[in-house]
Amino acid sequence: MKKSILRIIASALAVACTGSLMAACDSASQNEQQIEAPEGYTLVWHDEFDGDSLNEEDWNREFHPSGYVNNERQTYLMDPEYAYVENGDLVIQPVRRVEENGRVSYASGRINTMRHQTFTYGRIEARIRVPQGQGFLPAFWMMPQNDTTYGSWPRGGEIDIMEVLGNDTVTTYGTIHYGNPHRENQGIYTLDEGDFASDYHVFAVEWEPGEIRWYVDDVMFFSTNDWYSVTEGFDPKPYPAPFNQPFYIILNVAVGGNWPGDPTDETPFDERAQMRVDYVRVFQRDSYDENVTRPEPVLNMRDADETGNYVVNGLFERGESLSDNEGWRYINNAGGDGEASIIDGHVEIVTNDAGSEDYAIQLMQAGLPMFEGGHYTLSFDAWADEDRQMNVDVSGPDLNYIRYMEDTTVELTTASGHFEFEFDMTEESDDNGRIEFNMGDTSSTATIYITNVRLEQAG
Repeated sequence: MKKSILRIIASALAVACTGSLMAACDSASQNEQQIEAPEGYTLVWHDEFDGDSLNEEDWNREFHPSGYVNNERQTYLMDPEYAYVENGDLVIQPVRRVEENGRVSYASGRINTMRHQTFTYGRIEARIRVPQGQGFLPAFWMMPQNDTTYGSWPRGGEIDIMEVLGNDTVTTYGTIHYGNPHRENQGIYTLDEGDFASDYHVFAVEWEPGEIRWYVDDVMFFSTNDWYSVTEGFDPKPYPAPFNQPFYIILNVAVGGNWPGDPTDETPFDERAQMRVDYVRVFQRDSYDENVTRPEPVLNMRDADETGNYVVNGLFERGESLSDNEGWRYINNAGGDGEASIIDGHVEIVTNDAGSEDYAIQLMQAGLPMFEGGHYTLSFDAWADEDRQMNVDVSGPDLNYIRYMEDTTVELTTASGHFEFEFDMTEESDDNGRIEFNMGDTSSTATIYITNVRLEQAG
């Protein structure tokens, strides 16, 4: 990305630079001039965390009890022990405590710029090193200043610039939440080498009327322009609502919860648990054209293959990466630990730890066309090293994982069995349906084998 050196000094600083303050002002001016603004942008606010304490004229400390959202385990406390400035970094430090009765509790820090620094549009970026360990979920995100403009979450919107699971520190997620019922658009970026816990990386969004783009180290990995603000029973708000109002910045580290799963005895709560933030910077353009219209939804309802199957590589005849967003993908969530590989015409899923949710061990394929009113058959062959259970469903991840085919438990044996389920698609057409095989949160961790996966539409 082309950049130009910022050479604008605030007028208030210029007025203050007299007499004995001149040396300090010269130093401040040099620091300002060293910050590079992306081409076409001007720096409007930043915090380099160069002092000896958090600037509470810009940041608020938050208190929330455990379980406040998403069944998270931590209590967010306002004590500086959990969010402080050290050696040029903001440090958010989760802590594990064992009480006299043996009860384990967790505390962490969460800070925001609400009522102090709010922004509508711009490039919002931070240079961050994330914690590593099962159960951690660090986040750099934004929420609307006033939840009465369009209504409470999710109608007012949410912009997640960075979320990284502590047990998978090579992948970051960029997401917006909106609508009522809740809907989300999400992009995923995985590093080719290194990880987000061993080094600092710059996470950013460029937010404009009608489009939001996500970056890691200036590499754009996701953009979206299709969202809305609506309450059931009422007319939608004019586009680009809800993403046309002031938002504030939030930084936090969650411990446990529905997505990352609970920490284990091996989860570290020393310096490896820290999220360290080198800086937060906000840039804006001189002006924005807000005369934008929502693009007409265009669904990519691809055809089935010559056999009528919508599933790609359903026979596992060819090897493929199971960690990218193409074809099949294997994921560990919620404390799950395992691996998957394609061998001799089937996929083999090995479970080391079943985690705390059925989706803790998950094999899935997205991008499946689901036609409103369609009658579908999902079928597959599967077996295991010992008798055990597995759950299967067809969902809509863009629609808060609505179920097109309800979660169904399958009884596996050591002999290959053929399983077949029929269901009707009663929701609006969706070009991103998703088959999920969920193998977590079970008493048995026996290896599972799957092949001959087919999704077919009748009529």
